[in-house]
Amino acid sequence: MKMKSLFLAVTAAALGASALASTADSAVQYSPYVAKNNASNVYWGDTHLHTKLSMDAGAFGNRLGLEEAYTFAKGGEVTSTNGQRTRLSRPLDFLVAADHSDGMGFFDMLETGAPEMMGEEVGRRWNKMLGDGEGGAVALELISMFSQGIMPWETNDPELMTPVWNEVVDAAEKHNDPGVFTAFIGYEWTSLIKGNNLHRVVIYRDDGDKTRGHLPYTLADSADAEDLWANLASYEKKTGGSVLAIPHNGNLSNGMMFADVTVAGEAYDKDYLQRRKRWEPLYEITQIKGDGEAHPFLSPDDEFADYETWDFGNLDLSVVKTNDMLKYEYAREALKRGLEYQAKHGVNPFEFGVIGSTDSHTSLATAEEDNFFGKHAGSEPSANRAMHKFMSNDNGTIYSWQEVSSGYAAVWAQENTRASLWDAMMRRETYGTTGSRMTIRLFGGWEYTLADARNPNLAAVGYAKGVPMGGELGKRSSTLAPSFLVAASRDPIGGNLDRIQIVKGWYDAKGGLQEKVYNVAWGGKRQLDKHGKLPAVGSTVNVAMATWENTIGASDLATVWRDPDFDPKAQAFYYARVIEIPTPRWTAYDANRFGVKLPENVPMTTQERGYTSPIWYTP
Repeated sequence: MKMKSLFLAVTAAALGASALASTADSAVQYSPYVAKNNASNVYWGDTHLHTKLSMDAGAFGNRLGLEEAYTFAKGGEVTSTNGQRTRLSRPLDFLVAADHSDGMGFFDMLETGAPEMMGEEVGRRWNKMLGDGEGGAVALELISMFSQGIMPWETNDPELMTPVWNEVVDAAEKHNDPGVFTAFIGYEWTSLIKGNNLHRVVIYRDDGDKTRGHLPYTLADSADAEDLWANLASYEKKTGGSVLAIPHNGNLSNGMMFADVTVAGEAYDKDYLQRRKRWEPLYEITQIKGDGEAHPFLSPDDEFADYETWDFGNLDLSVVKTNDMLKYEYAREALKRGLEYQAKHGVNPFEFGVIGSTDSHTSLATAEEDNFFGKHAGSEPSANRAMHKFMSNDNGTIYSWQEVSSGYAAVWAQENTRASLWDAMMRRETYGTTGSRMTIRLFGGWEYTLADARNPNLAAVGYAKGVPMGGELGKRSSTLAPSFLVAASRDPIGGNLDRIQIVKGWYDAKGGLQEKVYNVAWGGKRQLDKHGKLPAVGSTVNVAMATWENTIGASDLATVWRDPDFDPKAQAFYYARVIEIPTPRWTAYDANRFGVKLPENVPMTTQERGYTSPIWYTP
């Protein structure tokens, strides 16, 4: 071997680059990994975290800024607003500090009594309330005013916004470490229409040289997503950069997030459909204010549809929820209705992939049940936080125990850089979990066999024979139905897997929208009944001790599933849902650690889950 290596070195030096290239070409034929650009790594992050720069986070008491947020996400130990030392079990790979664009940095000015704030009566009153410890009341007033499009002063004046935005950009640039940790530049556009949530997180692919001069778009500019898209298009045209937007919490939109009409009340035209598909390739399917995959009213045959459901009303609980709103609020229903748009207009505006994120307003990206620091400073760990009133008015009360310790974004990419992760988001090779770091692969094609699920190079086979999550099935290569290669491994420090399911939605020949959930792989010796139902996996949870055992379920599951109900003429989508065995919910950890007894209606266990981006079939 030494003689051969020496020979190659000598001949390359003597004969020049052409000989070396020839030698390299022969080596390529031997190595199967050269020039392979498939996504080989899954990266974990949070695309939706707020620091004290967000007006509501500051008003609720958050005193941690960008530096603490990045330090924590990268695995460092920080002190929370309420004085508790905290750290993640494992660092994240990427973060978007997505502070609200409206009033960004406003709270610091209000708390310190800046002249701009103290020049008006409301500013003086709020300053006093903050000094008296009534920040929560200030936050509720702010939300109410925003929902009505009212603000008593120009908090979005460029002179006020520019230094704060520069601070955001500078912090991301400081903490961005290509190959190690990605700090995206981004913000949250906080659209509220009469209390109805239409928020989007904006994420740039670019560095500070392009983003610094483009101030965030605000609710004061417009509450219409079409205007946001126009602003993003203007940014790309001006800078040559790239940007996308991610909606979230359709469950708090009271039917507006996926409505059949624009904000102006007009039916979608083809231009609108194309722009929505372009600018919003992802949807945040799970987070702290409720899971957004499905609703039991819409999916009565899905036994797992009623998971951490928030269906009380809109964002400020000014209008209660009615059942007719629900079909315009949940991801699965939107994916189904997108098929109908595709059939009638040739464009699917809801052809989105999915992620999870926290929407935490504590600067702490926590999504693990045993390390949950709540939505805002008022719901950080304490003996009485579970019964704290998160929202309360004449229409009802939401308690902090209803907050969800969710979620994280998982991205399949080549490397941990802004460009690679952003490109993966754009092509929708992503999935979301409720906080568990389970590994999930999903591929769709026409030629997978069960042997492929046993192949140690499962991903290589997946890419070679089909498309990954977020993709579109190619032209049919046989008369067979499509097959799906799916595999999942448990979080190394989490619960075993209960099952893998494939969720299918389709547009039938009569113009109806249908769905079905298939159990395709599971742990243990359970058997499907004649209706395709699988018995429950059981539970090992000791609620009092907040412990569980991985003696049920499976650590790894993989299979190839072929659609038994395939209609080659019907448009369809397929995504995987992976469910863990029961484990303690954060409320059980609180009860154990603080020695408190919670009301019987407070859930103490959970079944963490992950949702992949769909794969679409179009005849």
